[in-house]
Amino acid sequence: MSKLDDLIEQSLSDEDRDLLARYGQAPGYLRQVQTLFGGSLGWVMWLVMVAALVAFAVTVFALYQLFTVSETLQAVRWGVVAVILMQLTTFLRGFMGTHLQANRTLRELKRLELRLVQLNSEAP
Repeated sequence: MSKLDDLIEQSLSDEDRDLLARYGQAPGYLRQVQTLFGGSLGWVMWLVMVAALVAFAVTVFALYQLFTVSETLQAVRWGVVAVILMQLTTFLRGFMGTHLQANRTLRELKRLELRLVQLNSEAP
């Protein structure tokens, strides 16, 4: 992948390099996560985050109960609750991850769009 990036860099004009320097840098990971909680779907992400945190907290409690309960049947019940809630937590975090990746893809598409608009405006 590095060789391909080097070839692209060599083929760029000075104007392209300037544009890439201004708009080409992807924001850091924490900045990308922060953008998940804004916009039209921000409330959904807040809801998912709160649900994931609650599910994780209850998972920790269920694991504690699993190891402190003396009856086998109760231990199995707490174990099942812990496994289900941990799966829910993982699912919710994955849901947020897919939206993070979709935002990255949209950002790259917008960069391509910007480049196409520039090329069309330069054409006679």
